[in-house]
Amino acid sequence: MPTARNARGVDVLIYSNDTSRKYTVQVKALSKRSPVPLGGNIDRLLGDFFVVCRKVNSDKPECFILTPAEVRDLAHKGEKNGKTSYWLQPKQYETDNFRENWDRIGQP
Repeated sequence: MPTARNARGVDVLIYSNDTSRKYTVQVKALSKRSPVPLGGNIDRLLGDFFVVCRKVNSDKPECFILTPAEVRDLAHKGEKNGKTSYWLQPKQYETDNFRENWDRIGQP
């Protein structure tokens, strides 16, 4: 179910045609080339896959498919006023390895 804010939990459940494979997906939608906010604790990323979709209001949106482990490894840690936050910078996720690489999830 789409949410209007950064609600905790997975966003999409997908499964193969024969239902032998099931995956959960966390989606981050961005209107432009921006860092992805990950919150204050990256140990709690949920899902089997993490999909960053940017330019979602355009005719040519782009998607980047990562695993939560890759997001944790690539995350930038910021601290401000004693509060920690994590971000996934565009230069970290906009690689050819992740760009529109839906095969990482698999075939139906």
